[in-house]
Amino acid sequence: MRCRLYLITPPNFEASFDETLKRALGDGDVASLQLRLKDVSDDNILRAGERLMRIAQSRDVAFIVNDRPDLALKLGADGVHVGQDDVPYAEARALLGPDRIIGVTCHNSRHLAMEAAEAGADYVAFGAFYPTTTKEPKTRAEPEILTWWQDIMEAPCVAIGGITVANAMPLVKAGADFLAVSAGVWEHAQGPEAAVRQFNQIFDAAAPERTR
Repeated sequence: MRCRLYLITPPNFEASFDETLKRALGDGDVASLQLRLKDVSDDNILRAGERLMRIAQSRDVAFIVNDRPDLALKLGADGVHVGQDDVPYAEARALLGPDRIIGVTCHNSRHLAMEAAEAGADYVAFGAFYPTTTKEPKTRAEPEILTWWQDIMEAPCVAIGGITVANAMPLVKAGADFLAVSAGVWEHAQGPEAAVRQFNQIFDAAAPERTR
């Protein structure tokens, strides 16, 4: 399976970000957009979510809310991503039902990942693979965990943490189904559109070597 891009919003942004997002999504394949806003009210999350979800879904990009299955439900989002300190997977699934996407942060833990997949998670996320300024990583993961996962499990795996076009290829080759990227797109020296194009060029180049 060809790797795909899983975009994450900046932790804070102005209304002008809407136009930036439109341009980025128009310049290459993007699988999903996760709304990750920090230190803002629920109302602000909902208002931003309504705007960005329309943009994402109009381009067939799945819209995921970080941490908050209750807000994902209110928005009618495509799914939610939960961390180990957030609402448990089972509670999120009970709230959102069987059809929405639920992904689970598993850090660098094979045990947590297997538990999440066996419980029914739609994907597991490993990381951080590289230093990141977006958030303080609790763990560091090595690319080998992606290869191990591909060898034994069917659920997709997401690589996250400090990923840029300069360091993405080892993770793609190791077996990541998706690369979750925030600053590596929004702070790219040539702009977000160039970043999306370049990530897709990396995915295309690696695709012939991948069996899944």
